[in-house]
Amino acid sequence: MFIRIAAIVFILFCTSVAWGVLGTTIFSRTYDTDQRLRDQVMTIWGAPHEQTPPTAAYEETVTTKAESLEDGKKIVRSVKQDVTVPLPLERSRVNVGLDLEHRQKGLLWYSTYKVDFAGAYTFRNTSLQEEVVVLTLNFPATRALYDDIVFVVDGQPQDIQSHNSGVTAAVRVPAGKTAELQVGYRSQGLDSWRYSFGADVARVRDFHLQMTTNFKDIDFPENTLSPSEKQETPGGWRLDWGYKNLLSGFQIGMKMPSKLQPGPLAGKISYFAPVSLLFFFFILFILTTLRNIELHPMNYFFLAAAFFSFHLLLAYLVDHISIHVAFVLCSLVSIFLVVSYLRLVVGMRFAAVESAAAQLIYLVLFSYAFFFEGYTGLTVTIGAILTLFFVMQLTGRIRWSEKFARPAAPLPAGAAPGQAKQR
Repeated sequence: MFIRIAAIVFILFCTSVAWGVLGTTIFSRTYDTDQRLRDQVMTIWGAPHEQTPPTAAYEETVTTKAESLEDGKKIVRSVKQDVTVPLPLERSRVNVGLDLEHRQKGLLWYSTYKVDFAGAYTFRNTSLQEEVVVLTLNFPATRALYDDIVFVVDGQPQDIQSHNSGVTAAVRVPAGKTAELQVGYRSQGLDSWRYSFGADVARVRDFHLQMTTNFKDIDFPENTLSPSEKQETPGGWRLDWGYKNLLSGFQIGMKMPSKLQPGPLAGKISYFAPVSLLFFFFILFILTTLRNIELHPMNYFFLAAAFFSFHLLLAYLVDHISIHVAFVLCSLVSIFLVVSYLRLVVGMRFAAVESAAAQLIYLVLFSYAFFFEGYTGLTVTIGAILTLFFVMQLTGRIRWSEKFARPAAPLPAGAAPGQAKQR
């Protein structure tokens, strides 16, 4: 009996090593290609967006005095230079629509989205004369596509000029008057969307931003402002940020919810697989011992191989089909292997009832617990406690000394019953 237990433990150890190698391989396949695949997604779809408010400025020639020494004499000269004078932003009304669309590359899902941006900004010319003001809208990312661009000043569409990071237009603004700039575009991004007031602490006046999402699982990046109001909609959320006179270095942002990642999930399930097999072997050993069913260590070896087939098939199936569909198919394959094998070893009833039920609990359900992030440990703990209760109730009246006792040696031919063997 002890030799059989030692052989089963050795099989469990060897299979655990194989699962460790498989899990490492899965994580290697997942993260070694992550950056390359992410670059491909950004090339096709777009990079993370960080939008800044447009700027308005005019050029002014300023005369300054410069002093210098020549032949011991102090010379004062007038120097003219052009300086850029920014116009203050008095009012901002921004609307952002985020439409999440996940994309899968390899063993990872990427949080890609479409964005519909529209903003109305009011600038005031504080100069004492009419100025030619250059209005500039910098795009939130250089690696992105922008369609249906709107650039309207005081109700008049403008002929815009594009540059490396955005578009510009020049308009005349009378002294003390305002210019109403309306901008908009449709684009695509990755992972997160942000609205930045500037690199440093900035003053924001009369600001309002409304964001609508088509997803419920909203999350705000670190060092960003929480919305002033939020209202749930049938498909997502409507969020509002409103400020009269804000002084802050924080941004407004939205982090796109991530989808269940097939690669890391398959790797975690593989690393956990020895625990599932341990429970299965333990239940199988108890049941076969109570029913006097003989299972050779080689039988346990083939059962371990059937368990391993679940994780091996899952590892190379999740990057081709849905993780849920792959999980169901792998479960059916592994259970079929175990049941079809044990029916030849111990009979159909034990294989289809006790064995299949144990595999369903300790392989399928324990592995499926990883789909519920944050509850995996609790689920496995509850399952372990219920297993302990079941086994304790089932074996409470068993005399283990008799079960583990060595079988009596056979009597020699012709010896009387009870006759001891003389040396």
